[in-house]
Amino acid sequence: MATLYAKLGVSQDATLEEIKRAYRKAAMKWHPDRNAGHEDAARATFQEIKDAYALLSDENQRKVYDSVYEQEMRRWEALHKRQQEKEAERARKAQAAAQAEYAQMVGVAMRFADEGHNRDVLFGVLLGRNCNADVAQRIADSVWALQESRRAEHDEQTANADPTADADHSSNEADADIAPEPAEQAARSPSQTQAAAARHDKPSHEARAGNLFDSLWQGFFGVRS
Repeated sequence: MATLYAKLGVSQDATLEEIKRAYRKAAMKWHPDRNAGHEDAARATFQEIKDAYALLSDENQRKVYDSVYEQEMRRWEALHKRQQEKEAERARKAQAAAQAEYAQMVGVAMRFADEGHNRDVLFGVLLGRNCNADVAQRIADSVWALQESRRAEHDEQTANADPTADADHSSNEADADIAPEPAEQAARSPSQTQAAAARHDKPSHEARAGNLFDSLWQGFFGVRS
């Protein structure tokens, strides 16, 4: 917000002598006779300088101006602050809505991936739900890569498991009344124990979708909790 002080090129606490010197300098610079070819613009600026000097050179008028200007500045700052708060609130709501929609799309992709559909199907399903093409591609690629990684990990665990594990498991089921001896449990190989733990500790679909959403959202949008 330009002030009368700014028009003369002085600070608000300038002395009367400083205001007079600034006025003489500005008047010489913007006098129409010194601005051939730009008389109209110079004349308008010259008049503004004269008006500013007339007010600021009068002690009483200057006090009134300072008081009114201070009040106006407070009003303007309060208005500006309210506008900033409204814009910040709109931004928060927009981000929350985008995050909710993104989480929903990740959940959809996880569900179709769990059903055995490939990456192209995931991408097509997301597009069919009005998901942005770039976002749909990122989600489909990430979910499919995660699904493939887990499938490979499962295959590796199965390949490394003790081939007698299934036989032992079947035998235990057939003879449910006979509890396994501690020695039998201790004799089981670490791979058997890990495989059994993996079966029992496998995270739910909801938990996996939530974890994937967090990593994708933070990686794609740079969001931090």
